[in-house]
Amino acid sequence: MSDEAEVLTLERRRELFAAVVAAQDEGLSVWDSRELIARRFGVDVEVVREVENEGLNRKWPPFGKG
Repeated sequence: MSDEAEVLTLERRRELFAAVVAAQDEGLSVWDSRELIARRFGVDVEVVREVENEGLNRKWPPFGKG
């Protein structure tokens, strides 16, 4: 995980993950949702991708109880 992603608290990473999932559920493409959430959270798109992968691997809500 990058230094920038590590600075985010677990709670903030989980919020970011939920926001990405919600944006994709609303019909945004993966790329567009990552850009939108990166701007919203003030992080790089790469950080969003890392957190997205972390959330999927750890089965964070809405994909699991993680």
